[in-house]
Amino acid sequence: MRYDTRQSRLVYEFLKKNPSRHFCADEVYFALVNEGEKIGRSTVYRQLDRLVECEKAKRFFSGDGEACCYQFSSSECKNHYHLVCSNCGKLIHTECDFLDRLSKHISDSHEFTLDTSRTVLCGLCADCAKEKNI
Repeated sequence: MRYDTRQSRLVYEFLKKNPSRHFCADEVYFALVNEGEKIGRSTVYRQLDRLVECEKAKRFFSGDGEACCYQFSSSECKNHYHLVCSNCGKLIHTECDFLDRLSKHISDSHEFTLDTSRTVLCGLCADCAKEKNI
């Protein structure tokens, strides 16, 4: 990180406390404000961008109208796929031979290499599917 401020620590610690979830910037902002923290919305956006730059957070594009969402990045968050529940926001890290074969197919047949650390598949987790009777 270029410099360490109270606000950068607040945003970083919030993501770190919630490693299995992803959040849009406004969710981070409102969560911190609801915890009684004095922080501006634009500061949260800037701090999230800085955390992404120094690889302490990951940025995912959700595809549901939101520009992007953010998640704590650890050294274990490499070379696997991410499943995101569109209902509750749960993020599931998964290693899967079938998806590896699909990635190889895409590379061999379509001359495109997937970045597995940023590959996100959206759907419903088991709990939300059960709740919706799917």
